[in-house]
Amino acid sequence: MLIPLRPILDATARYDYAQGAFNVNAVCQAEAVIAIHTILRSAAILQGADLANGFMGGRTDFMNATVDDKVKGAKNIAEAVKRFASAPIPIALHLDHGRDFESVKAAIDGGYTSVMIDGSSLPFEENVSLTREVVKYAHERGVTVEGELGVLAGTEDDVTSEHSSYTNPLDAIRFFRATKVDALAVSYGTMHGANKGANPKIRKEIAIAIKECMLHEGIKGVLVSHGSSTVPRYIVDRINALGGKIQGANGIPVESLIEVSHCGIGKINVDTDIRLAVTRNIREYFVSNPSARENDEINAIWKKMESDPSQFDPRFYLTPIMDTVMFGDIPNEGVRKITELIKQGVMEAVGTLAVKFGQVGSADKVEIKTLDEMAEYYRKEGI
Repeated sequence: MLIPLRPILDATARYDYAQGAFNVNAVCQAEAVIAIHTILRSAAILQGADLANGFMGGRTDFMNATVDDKVKGAKNIAEAVKRFASAPIPIALHLDHGRDFESVKAAIDGGYTSVMIDGSSLPFEENVSLTREVVKYAHERGVTVEGELGVLAGTEDDVTSEHSSYTNPLDAIRFFRATKVDALAVSYGTMHGANKGANPKIRKEIAIAIKECMLHEGIKGVLVSHGSSTVPRYIVDRINALGGKIQGANGIPVESLIEVSHCGIGKINVDTDIRLAVTRNIREYFVSNPSARENDEINAIWKKMESDPSQFDPRFYLTPIMDTVMFGDIPNEGVRKITELIKQGVMEAVGTLAVKFGQVGSADKVEIKTLDEMAEYYRKEGI
């Protein structure tokens, strides 16, 4: 069932575990995320990044996606999630890194039940103003809102920074009070992208300090960890053995993420691990089955992959089958095989982390609320 994110986040705080939030960029990926969570009887958070909406709207050069592209894409991914939302688990569809009000509005109007507005690059007061505008629009419709304070280093789509700035716990309290957000992404040592640097260290003390202050001040909300992919070494090594050229890949130790799940972090964002697992599966298939390249559409995917062996984002090489990506269409057995490989990779990456984060069986811990019920809650609380 598709619900707002807030009840899922409230369960993480109540029962002391974290929810992985997993990015999807194709209909078959959404299907796979829901399938593995159903097996684990876990609530599920599916994320569509702002520019992923552009991609799902048919914009293959998604870095240049327009609001119109995002409107189309938001509807496509929401329809896909609704198609599989008959699963007996709570499911939230969350916008990752909404870049402005119009992008957020496009997601909400398209069917997202939760949104993030990323004003972290703005001065504090401008960030507050933008985030509060989004909160008012979203909460009137029962939609959950995540903000961000502090800057993560690394690159994710069009979100890039060479240096990080840690979140000030006192500023976090001010931000929660001023914006009324449901969740806050904090900067505490994680990084976007596949290269987190040598020996990445999470400053869990920042999350602990923020959560303690929130408890003292009676502020309800959940903290979010961005840039948290673990970048499994065994997958990277296999990709490179199959002709890939991924250099400097290094992730966040999963043990560190498990630890912070008990320090106030209730939502952990993961994208890179999924991209890697999918890319390994498809490379493995092409190398082991050269005859598969006789299919024109499939061969076009292989040519894209080989044109840049360092690239592991499926959005780069899946452009020859955009109808499959956007709508789930399966025109032939070759494309069907590719979608199965994608789903297997997604389920491997997602299932591994969902178990380690303690999500198994969490579906029954969530107190289900509809968008209308959440809108009424926000109205009564004045938020």
